Amino acid sequence: MSSYSEEKQKMLSGGLFHAFSPDLVRERRRCQVVTSRFNNAGDVSRRRLVELWRDINGDTTPLPPVAANAEEDAALLEQEPWIEAPLHLDYGTNIRLGANVFINFNCTILDTCLVTIGSRTVIGPNVSFFSGTHPLDPVVRNGTQGPEYGKEIHVGEDCWIGGNAIVLPGIRIGNGAAIGAGSVVTKDVPPFHVAAGNPARVIRKIKTNMDPEQGHETPDQNVEGAEVPMAELAEKLQGDV
Repeated sequence: MSSYSEEKQKMLSGGLFHAFSPDLVRERRRCQVVTSRFNNAGDVSRRRLVELWRDINGDTTPLPPVAANAEEDAALLEQEPWIEAPLHLDYGTNIRLGANVFINFNCTILDTCLVTIGSRTVIGPNVSFFSGTHPLDPVVRNGTQGPEYGKEIHVGEDCWIGGNAIVLPGIRIGNGAAIGAGSVVTKDVPPFHVAAGNPARVIRKIKTNMDPEQGHETPDQNVEGAEVPMAELAEKLQGDV
């Protein structure tokens, strides 16, 4: 039997739930307190930042014993997610980050439902992940008295989400994909593709040996940035006017 309250069970399963039930209000308040501690930590060790993140996330996996000096200790934790403050979250406990993930400052994650970000994915500044949403009918929505619901967001491994991008509820972004700066992702993005725009559209495939479908057809490393296909998209859209 689940130890979660009825409203939390409905929330995590994507059903209609009431966010202002006392238990969920308490959980969001807890998240505000521990996230504020993280955001205002100041000049502390890498280990301390990892500990503060785990306080937010509820991860109780033991860390390795402290090393002899700060540099060696930081090396022990190099696969832990690197998160720049400030960070803005709803619950904090419905987020799963893979190894070596980087999240730049001012990231917002509304983790009404599970939000997963795969290993080695890098997130630009001011990126938002909105797993929560509301009924369109204002009668049903009914302010703080009405229900809301959510859909899980899953970002694959080795992705790059450009600054100021917004990822909406229910989205899946495949491994190795890149999302252009300022994009609003309203549909799934296939692996190893660039998507950009508002709403984001798939621009083209990324040439990489990481893609099993491409095999070893691209022996040279591709160092092209997302700004190149985004510029191509802009020119195309101007041509369509």
